[in-house]
Amino acid sequence: MAKILVTGGAGFIGSHTRYFLEKQGHNVIVVDNLSRGYAESVPAAILRQINLKDTDRLIDLMRQEAVEAVIHFAAYISVGESTVFPELYFTNNVGATISLFNAMLETGVKKLVFSSTAAAYGIPAKVPITEDEPYAPINPYGESKVMVEKMLEWLDKYREFRAIRLRYFNACGAEPEAGLGERHDPETHLIPLILKAVQTGEPVKVFGIDYPTPDGTCIRDYIHVSDLAEAHIFAVEHLLNGGASDVFNVGTGHGKSVKEVLASVERVTGKKPPFTIGPRREGDPPSLVADSSKLQTKLGWSPKRAELDKIVADAWQFAENHR
Repeated sequence: MAKILVTGGAGFIGSHTRYFLEKQGHNVIVVDNLSRGYAESVPAAILRQINLKDTDRLIDLMRQEAVEAVIHFAAYISVGESTVFPELYFTNNVGATISLFNAMLETGVKKLVFSSTAAAYGIPAKVPITEDEPYAPINPYGESKVMVEKMLEWLDKYREFRAIRLRYFNACGAEPEAGLGERHDPETHLIPLILKAVQTGEPVKVFGIDYPTPDGTCIRDYIHVSDLAEAHIFAVEHLLNGGASDVFNVGTGHGKSVKEVLASVERVTGKKPPFTIGPRREGDPPSLVADSSKLQTKLGWSPKRAELDKIVADAWQFAENHR
C-alpha cells in the first residue's frame, strides 16, 4: 500500500476520498489550509494545515513522509463566485497548484490525480459528453481547471509527470457512517439546498423552468460522492502500477432534472420541499450528462450508488445528524 498526499482533504470530496483510501489500506496525509474545509472531517494525526503556496513546507513534508502520489482537490469551486472574483480563482486554483507541482518535481513525486470538472466543456455540442469534446469553459472556475489540465499535458510530455484528470459532474450524497457529508458555506449545490428548505420551511429557488428539456428544468448527472471517491482510488492505483496519463469523465451516464430531484426529496423525507421559481442563471446549460464508459472500460470502475433516492437518503441522514 502507498503513502498518498491528499490536498483539500478536509473538504467534501477530499474527506470522502481520504476515508476510502484508508479503508483500502493506503497511508494518507492530508494538506488543507482549512479556509473552506473542516478539521473535524480529518483525523488530527494526519492533518497538516499548510497553504499550498508554501512550496518549501510542501517539499519538507513530502520528503519527511516519503509521499508516493498526490490526489489534488484543493480549489475554490463556486462558479458564481468565480465570475465576481476571477483573480481569486486564478491565484488559488492555478497559482497554488503550480507551487504544488514545483514541490512534487523537486521531490521526485510524479504521480497525480487531478480533480477537474465538467465545466471544462462549457456548453457541450452533444450529450452525453465524451472526453474528446474540446475545452470550452464559459466561466473563470472552468478556465482555472482547464489551465491546470493543460499544464499537466505539458508536464507529461517533457517531465515524465503522470497524471489522471478526472472530470466530474454533480457530486452529491454523503457517507453518514463516517460522519461525512456536504458542508459548503455558502451552500450552492441543489440537493443540500432542497434538504435545507425541507428542514427550515424557507423555499429553495429553482432557476428556470423553460429549458428545452422534458419538464423544463435543467438536467444534471448526479454522482454519489462515495462512488466519486472510489474513482480517485482506481485512478491513483493505476498510476502507482505504472499506468499512463489519461483523462476520464466520472458520472452515472443518466441525467435527472431539478423537478426529479424535488420529487426524490419528497419521497425520501415524506415532506414536499417548498420552492420558488426564478429566472435562468447565465451560462447554465440545459443538460450535462457524462459518458463514463472510458473510465469503466479502462480502469474497471463503475458507480454502485447511482439511484437518486439512495443519494438523497444519504444526504438527508447527514443533514438531519448535523441539523
